[in-house]
Amino acid sequence: MTFNLRTRLVAEFGGTAFLVATVVGSGVMAEKLAAGNGAVALLCNTIATGAVLVALISALGGVSGAHFNPVVTLGEAIGGTLPWREGLGYASVQIVGGIGGTLLAHLMFGLSVFSFSRHTRAGWSLALSEFVATFGLLCVIRGCSRFRPSMVPVAVGSYITAAYWFTASTSFANPAVTIARSLSDTFAGIRPVDVPLFIAAQICGGLASNALPFLRGRNE
Repeated sequence: MTFNLRTRLVAEFGGTAFLVATVVGSGVMAEKLAAGNGAVALLCNTIATGAVLVALISALGGVSGAHFNPVVTLGEAIGGTLPWREGLGYASVQIVGGIGGTLLAHLMFGLSVFSFSRHTRAGWSLALSEFVATFGLLCVIRGCSRFRPSMVPVAVGSYITAAYWFTASTSFANPAVTIARSLSDTFAGIRPVDVPLFIAAQICGGLASNALPFLRGRNE
C-alpha cells in the first residue's frame, strides 16, 4: 500500500516526536531514579530508546519508511528511492517533530517548555563517535532492508542500544534528535554550541555509507 505525501509526513512528524519524547523523558526519569549513578541512568535511557525504536519502526515503517532521521532521508534521496522534494519535506517535519518531542517530554515532567542545554559534548573524539555511529546505523538499515527486511525494527533498535555504550557520544546519530536535545537542559541534552560538529559528523557518516555498493543493491 502506498500512502500520499501528507500521510507520510504526519508519520515522520509523529514518529520523530515520540522518539525524542522517549529519549528526553526517559533521561529525566532515569536521572531522578538513579540517585546519581550515571551508569544506571544511561542504561535506563538506552533501554527506553532501543525499545521505542522497535515499536515505532514496526508501526510506521509501512507508512513512511520510518526514517525519523534526516540522514536516513538524505541517503534515500541520494539513492533515488525518495524524490528530493519529498526528502526536504521529510527532513523538515522530522526536525519540527523532534522539537515537539522535547516540548512534550518537558510538559509531562513539569519542566520549562524549553531550556538550552548546558551539557558539554565537545571534542573530536565525540565527533568521530557520531561519524561511526551514523555510518553503522545506515549500514544496518540498508543491509537489513536489502537482505532481511522483517528484521529492520529489531536490528535498528538493537544497534542504537549497543551504540549508546560503544561510542563516546552515546550515539545521537540523528540531526533532528541532536537539535531537539539541545533544547533540553536535562540528562539527554547537548549544548547548542556543540550541535554543528555533531551534525557535520553525522552527515559525513551517512554519506560514507553510500560508498558500500553491496548495501545499495549494486553488484560491483
